[in-house]
Amino acid sequence: MNRIIKHYRIQNPKQLKLQIVHWLNQFTICSFFDNHAYQHGEHQFELLASAGVVADTSNNDTLFTLDNWLEERNDWIFGHLNYTLKNQLFRGFTSCQNATIEFPDFYFFQPEIVCTLEEDILSIHSANILPDEVFNQIQAIAVHNERPPQLAVHFHPRMSKETYCGVIEQLLGHINRGDCYEMNFCTEWIAQQAQIDPVTIYATLSNISPSPFGAFYKLEDKYLLCSSPERFLLKKGNQIFSSPIKGTIARNKQIPAVDEALKQTLFQSSKERSENVMIVDLVRNDFSRICKAGTVRVSELFGIYSYPQVHQMISTITGELKPNICFNDILKATFPMGSMTGAPKERVMQLTEQYENFTRGIYAGSVGYFTPEKDFDFNVVIRSLQYDAQQQLLSYAVGSGITAGSVPEQEYNECLLKASAILALFNE
Repeated sequence: MNRIIKHYRIQNPKQLKLQIVHWLNQFTICSFFDNHAYQHGEHQFELLASAGVVADTSNNDTLFTLDNWLEERNDWIFGHLNYTLKNQLFRGFTSCQNATIEFPDFYFFQPEIVCTLEEDILSIHSANILPDEVFNQIQAIAVHNERPPQLAVHFHPRMSKETYCGVIEQLLGHINRGDCYEMNFCTEWIAQQAQIDPVTIYATLSNISPSPFGAFYKLEDKYLLCSSPERFLLKKGNQIFSSPIKGTIARNKQIPAVDEALKQTLFQSSKERSENVMIVDLVRNDFSRICKAGTVRVSELFGIYSYPQVHQMISTITGELKPNICFNDILKATFPMGSMTGAPKERVMQLTEQYENFTRGIYAGSVGYFTPEKDFDFNVVIRSLQYDAQQQLLSYAVGSGITAGSVPEQEYNECLLKASAILALFNE
């Protein structure tokens, strides 16, 4: 598609981001990605937004038709992959119930308008509307940075702490018997009769917990408000990258020396290292199925990265793709991401269906985009709030990696830590 492209120098990028999110929300379908100035590895755009639909995959029910749809377009493409997509990728897998917030297994759209921000240059790529008209609409939006008043939103857990700890004991039994080595076990909180402004909540979440793979994603009446620190897959040319997170410790920003000591504690933790390296090995194995022999390597092992609430242990795996590898091939080899399953992948996915009392849906899935050159970047949907505006339902889920060294109550507390930014939105 031939797009009209125009560039604008921006005085206040932070204000611009708020204006763009507000402007996007008038559309039925839109997406917004913000890396909040984090320079993580292969740095992409500071901001990437899309709105309106030229074409979409709403008539594509299976992944087998997705590659043909993508191949027909040399353009920007945006969308998501549900965790439940595993049921198409692995034989014999089903989900016993619907997700609380029901996004389709996958959805991609070719947008009418794309906005990118690199340093202080905003670029507007438009299919049908003059970029100046788009820019004037965005600039006309008045935004305020005040935190919204406390909302009457109260979450209840799908699983009590006592039940959770009992399940972890059962999972430890599976690990001790050799059924698996590590499993990412997740649990969900729900709020009903929730009336929120998704744009304001997303802006507040971004202030509380800025992250390199943050996203505001709207699909009709369903919203994903995402503060993810984790990249699932990046493709640049024939190179592919994945940066799984395994290893978490709470921060102490009041005392810098203590905060620095906590980073060292995380780095030296044998439990967190073993958990991390298991997923690194899993990703290396996944990549070996789609990459040229001898090209898969670990470019960073046990990197420690700091976020507002936590320090995280992140490793990065890279590889050079074999010729004629399509997106479907890549998903068959890598999805769901190892950091949200565990090892071995198929066995822990079976245990997930057996022991988790909710269906993950878009949580533990991914949102992302393709460039006109058919490169792509996808995150891991964690640290996220989902909202169904029609049903007035809110959902968030959190998880932790269970290994032989896990202590049930400590794993539960790690879940609460990961949910702290979400709970802070509502002063719970």
